[in-house]
Amino acid sequence: MFGFTALELARIQFGFTISFHIIFPAITIGLASYLTVLEACWLRSKQTVYRDLYHFWSKIFAVNFGMGVVSGIVMAYQFGTNWSFFSDFAGGITGPLLAYEVLTAFFLEAGFLGVMLFGWNRVGPGLHFLSTAMVALGTLISATWILASNSWMQTPQGFEIIDGRVVPTDWLAVIFNPSFPYRLVHMSIAAFLATALFVGASAAWHLLRGMDSPAIRKMMSMSVWLLAIVAPVQAVVGDFHGLNTLQHQPVKLAAIEGHWENHGDAGMPLILFGWPDMAREETRFKLEVPRLGSLILTHSWDGQIPGMKEFAPEDRPNSTVVFWTFRVMVGLGFLMIALGLWGAWLRWRGTLWKCRPFLRFALWMGPAGLVAILAGWFTTEIGRQPWVVYGLQRTADAVSPVGAGQLGISLALFVLVYVAVFGTGIAYLLRMVRKGPLAGEGQQASVGGPGQERQPMRPLSAASKADRDDAVDIPTRS
Repeated sequence: MFGFTALELARIQFGFTISFHIIFPAITIGLASYLTVLEACWLRSKQTVYRDLYHFWSKIFAVNFGMGVVSGIVMAYQFGTNWSFFSDFAGGITGPLLAYEVLTAFFLEAGFLGVMLFGWNRVGPGLHFLSTAMVALGTLISATWILASNSWMQTPQGFEIIDGRVVPTDWLAVIFNPSFPYRLVHMSIAAFLATALFVGASAAWHLLRGMDSPAIRKMMSMSVWLLAIVAPVQAVVGDFHGLNTLQHQPVKLAAIEGHWENHGDAGMPLILFGWPDMAREETRFKLEVPRLGSLILTHSWDGQIPGMKEFAPEDRPNSTVVFWTFRVMVGLGFLMIALGLWGAWLRWRGTLWKCRPFLRFALWMGPAGLVAILAGWFTTEIGRQPWVVYGLQRTADAVSPVGAGQLGISLALFVLVYVAVFGTGIAYLLRMVRKGPLAGEGQQASVGGPGQERQPMRPLSAASKADRDDAVDIPTRS
């Protein structure tokens, strides 16, 4: 269909659906931890600004959580419909890991979510804080199992192949495979950074419009401090992750760097920009810094990594794509560091909330964390090709025997439904953010007692009735 093979359409469909899905868990992970910090600060200081921020962001968390659950359900079905041979080959490992996520993380979140969203005036403060902390812990446990599964596909360990199927022999080796610790820390920090940028952009939007309040200032201050401290840490974690990739997936790193071959014993240059040409086996129009590649990639002046020409053409990932997705991720990472350090300096000077160039920068950086996560995910997954389980099963051998026409129709339907449903949901979230936190918002939470309105106990109902009413006219109001 449209010149694409069934394999290409299956990959596009999975990439499209997971690209929509990944942004919601990322914000969920960050917001859950942010809410835990806010409630802890409220319990300790009793400053109403923390309570008001908690109730404001808990509504946004609830809507985001709901969309994350809905978008995630689709992913599980695709393993059976589009990737049945992968499920048959590796299901003995990936199936239990995903089941563990449901049995631990999802049940933990579901068990405490209702108390967190609707129990502010119904349970004691200690129990409510415990509920918020357990939801935050559940999001991190969920990320742990998902990344354990994905990391095993990247660096498989602890298994045997019996009758053409993977059989686990050491679950600790399966879970704690060589790339797992780096991916878990890298992704968790990325979620925190994406949330900090989201919160900071919200505060910047209000400050630029003259809506200055203690809650808005606190939002900006907290996001700046997290960026200033955590963004540089992410750069260090990324460096360790790169060294791990060099050890276990050298061809991926060569593709990321657009590095085709070594020249004698000379150190490697760092190619800043260029165009890796897969057909000509060279990186064209390149701008490079001598020996800097050796210093960054091997931590030595004359170090070298294998070039792509040392691998068979059929075993090389698409360098043209991963070369640029990696640079988008790294470039945005440097901008995050700059934003955090600039903000910390302004905070020290007491001008954080009045510097309009900084506020505009913070506003434009709002989606940068999510874009960086998507760019990093594209780098990781496309860089693994042509393998679905690295070194064990090729992607072409994992796809189901489904026709290109069927996949093309289902992909078109996915695009239409996702744009309509999640486009509306994202617009709703942004409208809630535009309203901003209100002073005394926590005191206005209804306890649902005699003669009072009771909200249905669903996550989306955590948004106030006024917020839900506003969502009705999203397409028409300016």
